Amino acid sequence: MSAQIRKLVVQVDETHREMGRDIHPPTRRALAIAVIANPYAGRYAENLDELIAIGEELGGLLGNRCVQALGLSPGAAHSYGKAAIVGEAGELEHAAAILHPKLGAPLRAAVEKGAALVPSAKKLGGLGTAIDVPLGHKDAAFVRSHFDAIEARVADAPRANEIVVAVAVTDSGRPLPRVGGLQAHEIEGRDGLR
Repeated sequence: MSAQIRKLVVQVDETHREMGRDIHPPTRRALAIAVIANPYAGRYAENLDELIAIGEELGGLLGNRCVQALGLSPGAAHSYGKAAIVGEAGELEHAAAILHPKLGAPLRAAVEKGAALVPSAKKLGGLGTAIDVPLGHKDAAFVRSHFDAIEARVADAPRANEIVVAVAVTDSGRPLPRVGGLQAHEIEGRDGLR
């Protein structure tokens, strides 16, 4: 099975100054979005295997696009996240089928390792609906400096029979983090938490 992709969007967000302070190097977050046809639009289906397979395909495609956009080696990625918006002829479970069973493994391969759970969000919406893609450190969920989000939005999507699928990858945590907790240099990366 392969996704019927209408549009791919890739963007990089860089923060160079925060609260009057220079950020060196700038914090960077990449977002890769696929607008795809929903094969189950307008009908109920007990089995959502086609969307599960599409999720696996998109995890690698979008994860690799993010890493390339940042110009990183895969192991240099810090955080990741995923999200989906289902058009009105679909249902929330269609987003869950794409995001949860199989998207994570190829995304983890794209960023090397990825011991931590991939944060996710999903919703229903129409043209231009925005969603915040939650971010967390790829190897340790307790790294507070990497709790963040980036907004994903495509002006002409999702159409009623489409799904917007977004993956985000960063090269660092938030600018000027100072709320304590486990530091990135202290990560053990064995259990996905620490």
